[in-house]
Amino acid sequence: MSGSAAIATTFFGLAMAATIAIGVLSARGRSKGLAEWSVSSRGLGVLFIWLLMAGETYTSFSFLGTAGWSYSFGAPILYLVAYLTVGFAVAYVVGPALWTYASRHGLISIADIAEFRFRSRPVGILVAVVATVFIVPYIQVQIQGMGVVVNAMTYGGVDLKVAAVISFVVAEIFILVSGLRGSAWVSAFKDVLVILAVVFLAVYIPMHYVGGIGELTGRMVAERPEWLTFPGHASGGRDSVWFLSTVALNAVTITIFPTTVAGYLSAKNPNALRRNALLLPWYQLLLFVPMIVGATALFVMPALGNPDLALFSLVTDSLPAPLVAVVGVAGALSAIVPMSVFMLSIGTLWGRTVLGGGNGADPRARRVREVSGEARDLRTKRLSQAVCVLAGLVALAGSLFHPNTLVELSVLSYEGLAQLVPVVLLALFWRRLTARAAVAGMLVGLAVVLGLWLTDNDPFHGINGGIVALAANLVVTVAVVRLSPGPAPGADRRTPRVDTAPYAKETR
Repeated sequence: MSGSAAIATTFFGLAMAATIAIGVLSARGRSKGLAEWSVSSRGLGVLFIWLLMAGETYTSFSFLGTAGWSYSFGAPILYLVAYLTVGFAVAYVVGPALWTYASRHGLISIADIAEFRFRSRPVGILVAVVATVFIVPYIQVQIQGMGVVVNAMTYGGVDLKVAAVISFVVAEIFILVSGLRGSAWVSAFKDVLVILAVVFLAVYIPMHYVGGIGELTGRMVAERPEWLTFPGHASGGRDSVWFLSTVALNAVTITIFPTTVAGYLSAKNPNALRRNALLLPWYQLLLFVPMIVGATALFVMPALGNPDLALFSLVTDSLPAPLVAVVGVAGALSAIVPMSVFMLSIGTLWGRTVLGGGNGADPRARRVREVSGEARDLRTKRLSQAVCVLAGLVALAGSLFHPNTLVELSVLSYEGLAQLVPVVLLALFWRRLTARAAVAGMLVGLAVVLGLWLTDNDPFHGINGGIVALAANLVVTVAVVRLSPGPAPGADRRTPRVDTAPYAKETR
């Protein structure tokens, strides 16, 4: 191993040890129950909510995929900043509504919410299964992203598969011990490194290679103009229609993403979520840095074999080993934090609804839960942790033995999860929506998503396939409701009382 590789590998090892220590120590003095593990007993303030949810949005894709898309396609990558920013605007309303409803009824996941709203455990189980299927690919993407980052930062000193296993072990250790709170604390460590790394790269990389951002912009206009307008360069038809439809779909979907909802439900009160929704768009400015680096790579390494290595190819080419290590650890933690939240959210989805006998929507299940008390809660937590490990192992096995199988499915994740919007979100505001209508619409939407993907028709005439599927979902949902007139039983007491006063005191 070369001297540079040894320095970077040592720094990486120390950073992983620090990550485990921070995550484990965050659990000191805390409750051991399921609510603390899954949603931090709804006790996180504005700062930790911001750190947690920012950590989810800035993933290994932000380092690898953003620079890679900028290098390969150009303008279409702007959808990433657009949908996240619009999504936080939607979350200003949706987050407090979900928090109020879940807090009032003691719910901790979207599966819980669906079960309680429709008084149907099978609906909750169906939501848990569908969400799990479309989240596992995200875990694998983060594991493989971690492998690529660590392999690059150590100059090949740490093998891709070894790095994948390390990332899984590190994330599992602190998530099993400290749950969501551990992810929030590790995210604080991650964000310090990310901000330092990307601010430095934003100035250094363009200056070092092309004389600054001004010179880079001039060269892009003169030599690569097709990268600056839609549909970009060789993007496969990702024009302005695709851009707008993707932003609309993803902005709504992210608000009911199981990991996002975990962030909502961990807040102390709805006001923390409103302030968070105002602050998070500023964090997305950091996404422009990998875009700039990817554009710079067009002129430095025009024949790069793997576009996703655009950022780290320039970093390892131009920086000394200690600085490469800092950037690499920031990238590695950008995989570990969202990976841990994804695994935890799957465990939480399967907690009370699937493994714990229900969340109490059925009066009989409520009586069982009240009688069994703390012992049952701890048993459910252990089973949820086992599911968390199992989901991680499935993703790890995919990354080690079938690295392309689930990653190809990752493009379907947002489109698939979008089909849960009516059953999780619309149901809270539409009293007449029945379980039959919501499930029928969801199944039709999922069928359309898979059909478009299998027939290679996504995008569909330039429109994101997920929004086509969601439209079909809503049409079927409305049609079934119209054919079954009358309010859903109990819907009047299960529709959330949304607090619309911007900073009113929360009452429970």
